[in-house]
Amino acid sequence: MAGFGVNEDTPLLRRFSIPPVFTQPACFEQMSDKMALESDYNTHACVFPFSRKHNTNKSEDGRPQMPQAIAHRGYKAKYPENTMSAFSSAVEIGAHAVETDVHITKDGVVVLSHDNTLNRCFNRPEQIIDCDWSFIAPLLTTQEPKQHMPRLIDLLEYLAHPKRADIWVLLDIKLDNNDEDIMRLIASTIASVPALPSHPWSSRIVLGCWSAKYIPLAAKHLPGFPCTHIGFSISYARQFLPIPNVSFNMLLPILMAPGGNKFLRDCKKAQKPVLAWTVNATEKMEWCIRREIDGVITDDPKLFLEVCRRYDPDSEEKGLSWKVWFDVLRLWFFAGLFGVLYRNRFAMKTKKRVQIQAV
Repeated sequence: MAGFGVNEDTPLLRRFSIPPVFTQPACFEQMSDKMALESDYNTHACVFPFSRKHNTNKSEDGRPQMPQAIAHRGYKAKYPENTMSAFSSAVEIGAHAVETDVHITKDGVVVLSHDNTLNRCFNRPEQIIDCDWSFIAPLLTTQEPKQHMPRLIDLLEYLAHPKRADIWVLLDIKLDNNDEDIMRLIASTIASVPALPSHPWSSRIVLGCWSAKYIPLAAKHLPGFPCTHIGFSISYARQFLPIPNVSFNMLLPILMAPGGNKFLRDCKKAQKPVLAWTVNATEKMEWCIRREIDGVITDDPKLFLEVCRRYDPDSEEKGLSWKVWFDVLRLWFFAGLFGVLYRNRFAMKTKKRVQIQAV
């Protein structure tokens, strides 16, 4: 999830696997909002990402709610990320939702790509915003099995089939897009694909917003669509608690670090779904189940579904390994450091007004 490739001139940072957003201060410039959020935006409360009963071979009697399996860039552990093969394979193995990233081309096409350049996945130096769709369409991934980059319209047309009516989508709206343009083009793309009569797109698409400034834009261009705040700062995320249409999608180590349990309790009290990214280790998956996280964003949705199937709620919780705790504390440190450095940019006041209808 955490946006943007690490600069090639930072080998030490890359070696420590710091989420790239921490290594690119320009991303924080894009998060700058200094605005007042209202709670009367024409949007709906985000309810469909809540945890649910999984379809297993075992009796459901006494089984707890399980986090939904959300395929990170599709079935990324097996297929090239953000490709139709990755998405369709995730659906076939039982994922409840797919997560994907959006960028726009020079000629205004919304494409599905985590990076803003073609370098990592397609071995091309160009930036997506500098390319027309006709240039990108024939390119193939360097990873096997080779795939084309899809458009948002391709994913929506695939999901519009009645057999896939229960699959929902989390759109990670990258900060390196022009905010007004990307929201307008997402809206026009969604409008161009007829939804199933019983499953409108507003009940199947969550708009992932890193910055508060995207919330009013979502209400302007996509009224009735729920949002989720994607982030790594609990202090920044807390400012969305009074906004009924905003749920949370947080970097997992931040939820595991000091302050995380209280944030989870406050979200539960506010009836807000909480998702966690990116969860690939079995013991972290089990931690999410025990803490009643609503959705787990993972590169390997098949593994996560297997962990859910064999999970025993009566078993004694095992302590996390020192490697996991080192990872948690390392990322907590960097998140805290950058939170302090840019706290003045995160300033935001919330005004409570009217209740917002839940779907």
